[in-house]
Amino acid sequence: MASQRFARPIFDNPFLKIQELPGNTVKRNSESLKKANCDPKGTSLVVTRDVDLDTTKNTWLRLYVPRRLTKNPTPKKLPLIMYYHGGGFVYFHANTFIFDVFCQALAERVGAMVISLEYRLAPEHRLPAAYDDAMDGLEWLKSTKDEWVCNYADLSKVFLGGTSSGGNLAYNAGLRAAAMAKELEPIKIKGLILHHPFFSGKNRTESEEKQKDDQLLPLHAVDKMFDLCLPKGVDHDHEYCNPCANGGSKHLDDMKELGWKVFVSGACEDPLVDAARGCVRLMEEKGIKVFKFFRDGYHAMEVFDQSMAAALYDAAKDFVYAASRT
Repeated sequence: MASQRFARPIFDNPFLKIQELPGNTVKRNSESLKKANCDPKGTSLVVTRDVDLDTTKNTWLRLYVPRRLTKNPTPKKLPLIMYYHGGGFVYFHANTFIFDVFCQALAERVGAMVISLEYRLAPEHRLPAAYDDAMDGLEWLKSTKDEWVCNYADLSKVFLGGTSSGGNLAYNAGLRAAAMAKELEPIKIKGLILHHPFFSGKNRTESEEKQKDDQLLPLHAVDKMFDLCLPKGVDHDHEYCNPCANGGSKHLDDMKELGWKVFVSGACEDPLVDAARGCVRLMEEKGIKVFKFFRDGYHAMEVFDQSMAAALYDAAKDFVYAASRT
C-alpha cells in the first residue's frame, strides 16, 4: 500500500462495504450522512430553494444564489454552474450535507448562481439515466420562468460541473449538449468544471496500482460502482467509464468548434488521478483549451474538508471569469 500523507475523512464510508440487496438495489449506508434543508430566507451567505424537475423520476434541483444579490434592487446577473454531486452514481444526493456546503461555498466564493441536480442513482437506474436527467435539467433551464434564474443568472455564461461521478456526468452531458448547442439556446455553455472526475478503464493506470488500497476510495470500490452503474454487459472501456476509449467521442470536435474551455482538477493520492490526466491529454489533442489544477491531496478532498477548499474555489473563479469573457 502506498503511503498516504493526507488523513482521510472519518465517516460511515459506503465505498468500503458496498452491499447488493435483492430487488436490484444496494444498502445505502450513506443515508447516515446528514442532509441539509434548503434555506430560501437566507440565514447564511447563500440562499437556497428546491424546485421539482420531473416528479415521475423523483428528480429535482436545488438553486443557490449569493444572498447579497437578493438585497440588490438591480442585481448584476452571474455566471451559472449546473452542478452534479458525487458518489459513484450509486450514493448521495443533491441535499447531502457535504455537497450542499460545497455548493454554497462555490456560489459565494466563485460569484455564481449554482443549480445542483438530484439525479437518479444506480443500480436501480443505470447509465445513461443520470445523463438523461442532466439533459432534462438543461431543457428546464432553457425555458424556465423561475424568478431566481430570470433575475440572477446570465444564461450566456453557463458551465457544467461536478465532483467525482458528477465530473463524469458533467463531461458526458457536455458531449450531448455540445452536439445540440443550437437546440439549447438561449443557453450558451462556456465550458466544463471537472472536479476529480470519476473515470477508469480496463487497463490499470499507475495511480490505480499505487493507491489501490486507498482508505477513502479503494480500487475494488471503483470497480464495483462502475459494475453497478454501467449498462449491463459492457466492460470498463465503455465510453461512460473510459473517455479515451476508441480515441474519444466525436463530439469533442463540437466542443472545440464552440470554443468551450475545460477546468480539470485532481489530487496526487487519488487512484483516479491518472485517468483524469488521460482525459486532459485527449482534450488537448483535440484542440480544446484545458485549465489544469492538480495538487497534493486525496479524492474529492475539498468536499470532505472545507479547510482544503480555498485554493480550488479561487482557481475555479479565475477559470469561470476567464472563460466567460471569450
